[in-house]
Amino acid sequence: SLCTSRTVSLSSLFACLLRTSLPLFTENGVISVVAALYGRADRETCSEGRPQQQLNNTECSQQGTVDVLRRRCDGKKVCELSVTDVESPDPCVDTYKYLETSYTCLPASHLVTCEHSFAHLHCDEGQAILVYGAHYGRHDQTTCSYRILASEVQNVYCSRPTSKVAESCDGKSSCTIRASNSVFGDPCVGTYKYLEVAYICQCKQPK
Repeated sequence: SLCTSRTVSLSSLFACLLRTSLPLFTENGVISVVAALYGRADRETCSEGRPQQQLNNTECSQQGTVDVLRRRCDGKKVCELSVTDVESPDPCVDTYKYLETSYTCLPASHLVTCEHSFAHLHCDEGQAILVYGAHYGRHDQTTCSYRILASEVQNVYCSRPTSKVAESCDGKSSCTIRASNSVFGDPCVGTYKYLEVAYICQCKQPK
């Protein structure tokens, strides 16, 4: 399976228009999106049952698709992207399009910290933190749900990528940051949130 060792593997997925979402996941480590396309680059992919005129344009791509996937998925263990997130504006009217992505699994520590608690990132002496990705919000109903009202875990479409963890922690041997609205803002009022961080420890560069 993808990412069962420190060797970086590459996985590719695609979703035709009628399939509304594309799930990315890793068993170990975290997701790092390499490439993404929404449009059409060949006449074969997602061509079954489609008239030829809907397949002829093979130079159709939505600008910014890879950036959307990276903001949504980098640094996570599981991520699902909807076609509706990238389909507008239509990059090529009358062409049957698909969403395709390639991603690797990076060996990294994955840390989850419930709202109002503190995230502690730590590396051994002589090593420094490098944050791959961080998200603050909620994308499932089970994480950080113990003794929390059901109404506060219903919104699972609330997750905001943040650079604040990297800005605070990169290059340090240890770092503490609070998972709170005062630090990251409130992406969804009334929802109990959590902070997800993916990071590695790398050798410190000599000064």
